[in-house]
Amino acid sequence: MRDPLPAVARDAYSYRTDPAVPPFPDDRALMVFDGYCGLCTHSVQFTLHHDARRQFRFLPAQTGLGDALYNHYDLDSTSYETFLLLDKGRAYFASDAAIKIFDMLGFPWSLAVALKIVPKPLRDWVYFEVAHNRMRFFGRKPACYLPSPETADRFLDGEMREVAEA
Repeated sequence: MRDPLPAVARDAYSYRTDPAVPPFPDDRALMVFDGYCGLCTHSVQFTLHHDARRQFRFLPAQTGLGDALYNHYDLDSTSYETFLLLDKGRAYFASDAAIKIFDMLGFPWSLAVALKIVPKPLRDWVYFEVAHNRMRFFGRKPACYLPSPETADRFLDGEMREVAEA
């Protein structure tokens, strides 16, 4: 089993020079999420609702681009136990990604940065315990999350690929 987090940090915008990663607009933060996960889908809906500055774009991991990004960052592109946040070319994973999103949403959500006082190994352990059990706790969607017509412009297009039932 692969380690859920990449072993090596990558330079900002490193995906731009990876021939396996198709070009995509990266002028806004990009949240790559498990489109079949109930918790992940609710996280996207929460972010959409509270992102008044429209600073986020979204991409289901079950797309060609999502798969390429997961592979670029040495993430498991079958279990999706961490979502990926790209902001200004930098990649964030697990609890760091969640805290970064809350911070970017502004007050009162930005108060979540106080969680950084908790040691990262402990934060990530809790994150991965929830992530590992997310389908049992929050359910698996029968189809990958699709945006509403009102939010479709916030999602990057990508060819969806089927994912086997876990």
